[in-house]
Amino acid sequence: MSADLFTAAGPAGSVPLAERLRPRTLSDVVGQSHLLSPGKPLQVAFASGRPHSMIFWGPPGVGKTTLARLMAEGFDAQFIAISAVLGGVKDIRDAVVSAQVAQGQGRRTILFVDEVHRFNKAQQDAFLPYVESGLFTFIGATTENPSFEVNSALLSRARVYVLESLSQPELLTLIERAVTALNQDGGGEPLLFTQAAREQLAGWADGDARRLINAVEVVAESARTAGRGQVDPEWLETALSQNLRRFDKGGDAFYDQISALHKAVRGSDPDASLYWFARMLDGGADPRYLSRRIVRMAIEDIGLADPRAGEIALSAADIYERLGSPEGELALAQAVVYLACAPKSNAVYMAYKEARRYAETHGSAPVPMHLRNAPTKLMKALGHGRAYRYAHDEPHGYAAGERYMPDGLNARFYKPTDRGLEAKIQQKLAFLRELDRQSRGGKPS
Repeated sequence: MSADLFTAAGPAGSVPLAERLRPRTLSDVVGQSHLLSPGKPLQVAFASGRPHSMIFWGPPGVGKTTLARLMAEGFDAQFIAISAVLGGVKDIRDAVVSAQVAQGQGRRTILFVDEVHRFNKAQQDAFLPYVESGLFTFIGATTENPSFEVNSALLSRARVYVLESLSQPELLTLIERAVTALNQDGGGEPLLFTQAAREQLAGWADGDARRLINAVEVVAESARTAGRGQVDPEWLETALSQNLRRFDKGGDAFYDQISALHKAVRGSDPDASLYWFARMLDGGADPRYLSRRIVRMAIEDIGLADPRAGEIALSAADIYERLGSPEGELALAQAVVYLACAPKSNAVYMAYKEARRYAETHGSAPVPMHLRNAPTKLMKALGHGRAYRYAHDEPHGYAAGERYMPDGLNARFYKPTDRGLEAKIQQKLAFLRELDRQSRGGKPS
């Protein structure tokens, strides 16, 4: 649980500029007018004095944490914050105890879970009974589509509010506030940001208020250290060692690029695969997300044509977890190249989808008697396991002619390709089917 940042102590210079500029009242908030203007959902909630559970969905730096804190202030509620990146079930239990104490004192509790999409299903389920009982008001924040990343049970108990990236005029308003605050704190001659520099900073920030304010602070400190009284576009290029591009993971650019990476790997182009992988990292994509997608590529598009692909993808993900960035990114890059160069097959992927559909329509077929378990004398007397043929005792380790599908069902899902290891699998299955045919007097199965 985090401390209350509204009461941060110490001199202004020791507190990050982004924290000093954090809104203390609803009227201080820049952006999100579709939610905060008179008559809009969050403004109505503030005015009514009746908080409700909600999920804020939007890109970084648009005010998700700020709005949650303002709600706690507005409703005179205890504010408890949990980071799903660092927290776990113990933090949830501690929050429940704290909320129960506050309830006993007649006070509400707002539980804010940052990056709630990083909690697994069991962790998300742990909130449900307390949300339903009203012990606390749940507010989750996520940069991911909650329809995919948040449990339906939790989603049904909370309203989803979409927060938008800040517009250029809104970012320029924040720059004015940031420059004013810096000049009030700095003493001496005021530092000037030209209009061109402000517009360039706003463009670089790409709708992210926190990134913008941090950049203003870095640039101002560099300018003062260099004895400059004015910041222009040329100085920005000097002061900022990296650009401020990032992904809005709820937007099309992110998914278009992960789609391009996946298709480049599937298309066996290692150079394009590396380009899209590097471009996504450069744009701020989470390497852990990329590692999960790389594992999926290995399973979905390579499969048994080269089983080593899955092992290499998993190993790369594990190496990244041990080394982090930037060293661990090389392991992921190596996996991307291997997958792009590996023989391709989606035969298992397609077979699995077909088997799922088949099972849904034929899910009530009984297990054949010879395949049933027979751990007791009664079950044996009932015929469970009778006439079962133990494959290891048969020629070639194969009970030719034996049937394993339910009676009356005959489907073939897996159709191996002639690429990589699957070429040998294809030959092996053809040999076994020939044994089946011979065992039935030459009749096909």
